[in-house]
Amino acid sequence: MANYPDDLRYTDDHEYVRLEGEIATIGITSFAVNQLGDIVFVELPRVGTEVSQGEELGTIESVKAVAEFYTPIGGTVIESNTTLEDSPELISDDPYGEGWLVKIRVNNSIELENTLSADEYQNYLRE
Repeated sequence: MANYPDDLRYTDDHEYVRLEGEIATIGITSFAVNQLGDIVFVELPRVGTEVSQGEELGTIESVKAVAEFYTPIGGTVIESNTTLEDSPELISDDPYGEGWLVKIRVNNSIELENTLSADEYQNYLRE
């Protein structure tokens, strides 16, 4: 079974969110990475972009497919991981660390109630 850290929240679209104060770090799960295969390109939102929960944030291109990723929580994009422009493989190598995608200043943390715990996410994957 893949690694799903307990301090994160997950979506059924295979994104994760780590909330620290009012800052949410968003990325894709190791399950999504495995489904995509070798990641070759990522398109990220611009800093200052306002997003609503469930809205598309960008795309991830692999040798197999192009996939959109969505925000698990609404707010304002305060940082995009521009390191991924030159090193998209970081998403595969370290999805929960250096491979994060976007940081958002959260509007309403109550929206995280619509996400899954690590156990709930693993149960979702088994279904």
